[in-house]
Amino acid sequence: MTTPCSHSFTHAVTRTPANSVTSGLRAVDRGAQVTVLDPLEAFPDSVFVEDAALCLAGTAIALRPGAPTRRGETAVLRPTLETMLGEVLELSGEGFVDGGDVLVTEDEVLVGLSARTDLAGFDALAAVVTDLGYRARKVDTPPEVLHFKTECGLLDPQTIFASARLAATGCFANYRVLPAPDGEEAASNLIRFNDTVFINEGFPRTRELLDAEGYKVVALATSEAARVDAGLSCMSLRFSPG
Repeated sequence: MTTPCSHSFTHAVTRTPANSVTSGLRAVDRGAQVTVLDPLEAFPDSVFVEDAALCLAGTAIALRPGAPTRRGETAVLRPTLETMLGEVLELSGEGFVDGGDVLVTEDEVLVGLSARTDLAGFDALAAVVTDLGYRARKVDTPPEVLHFKTECGLLDPQTIFASARLAATGCFANYRVLPAPDGEEAASNLIRFNDTVFINEGFPRTRELLDAEGYKVVALATSEAARVDAGLSCMSLRFSPG
């Protein structure tokens, strides 16, 4: 089993939004092979495939989303994961984990406890990722933040882009933190995919900051996804088969 770089991938999985996406839950390219799955009308939030599974070290882990209306998404996604990655690992117990609460670095998996991810879910996921050679670390997501990765994203093995309030929790003590400009906290949910950093459109100071740091930046229009409390990373699974 090889352990890939935390921002180097050869495959991605996404899902076409269902017409019912407007009923979704709300709170108060470098040679990549992209697989676009069919929409699932029965699951309004199924476009957010990241919450249903974690792909790590060429292995797929079936997650258990915290919202009851999303519990069936993992079973529908499983055949795709089995085709692309082989055996799909399961979480023990009855805890819940949303993929949006999981940030993977080179050798560590940070799991934010939130309204969608509980302690039992963390314990179950920690047991699996430890077997895959990663350390698991439990962190707390501020109550006003839906998912841990709503306000953070990995820029490179040692650098995390994050909102000031998330960084203030001390959860990134072992990393270099690049803080999001005031008023542009929503830009924190970014994706590093090979040599490119994808960010949400409409955050000029964030783009200027990342450009100055030497990152290749591409802005994507995600305003419609934001209407159902979605972030950029929610809408794809990124991995390299083992």
